[in-house]
Amino acid sequence: MVGPLAELRVAADALGKDIHRPPLPETGPLEVAETAHAFNTMQKRLKSYIGDRARILAAVSHDLKTPLTHIRLRTDLLDDEELRAKIQGDLHTMEAMVGATLDFMRGTESREAAQALDVVALLESVRDDSQDAGWDVELEGSLREPVQGRPLALKRSLTNLVENAARYGERARIRVEDDGRQVKITVLDDGPGIPEAALEQVFDPFFRLESSRARHTGGTGLGLGIARNIARAHGGDLVLVNRPEGGLRAELTLPR
Repeated sequence: MVGPLAELRVAADALGKDIHRPPLPETGPLEVAETAHAFNTMQKRLKSYIGDRARILAAVSHDLKTPLTHIRLRTDLLDDEELRAKIQGDLHTMEAMVGATLDFMRGTESREAAQALDVVALLESVRDDSQDAGWDVELEGSLREPVQGRPLALKRSLTNLVENAARYGERARIRVEDDGRQVKITVLDDGPGIPEAALEQVFDPFFRLESSRARHTGGTGLGLGIARNIARAHGGDLVLVNRPEGGLRAELTLPR
């Protein structure tokens, strides 16, 4: 009885990291086989639900692009310059939200293969891109050995964190720590921080803080949610903590 229970525990833990994992073998004593069958049925239903949700949201976001393009073309013909500028600003915001929604769904449904990654090299690429954009970004730390991960997804997650810190917190300082059991990537900023009550809310889709992290600064409210989804898909996590000396600390962990 202990063996099948151990397999069930491992399968339940792996399910949170990969909804497409192979099903459990439905063998053994009757109770064990029925439990395995129930678990596999649950996995099929979850996979179907997540897939349907992703396809619907992606289709809606994709189909919105056509009317948005039509509106933009018609807006260009308006004689009223002030009205044209206002409508174009709204269109830009809507297009950014549509693009971010598609990124969000790609982050949750990506089937990119995992491989051995040099996270420091990945972060150097993110740092260089951010510096080219005119942001103040620093990187320190090293890696003992490569980490298994999906490179495009992880780069998207790390880019979101670094851009958030640089855009809203004046600068981003990235630290990499590797204790052999997990890799911790910390992104520090010097901004105003986040109210304690909103430290979890900011991960909700389209949630924005009205004061400093508002839509007019370029955010869509999906970046942190995408970053956390990708971290959790790798078996890790992402948390935000206000620094006592001021600013915000984002901690992304990746287990070995």
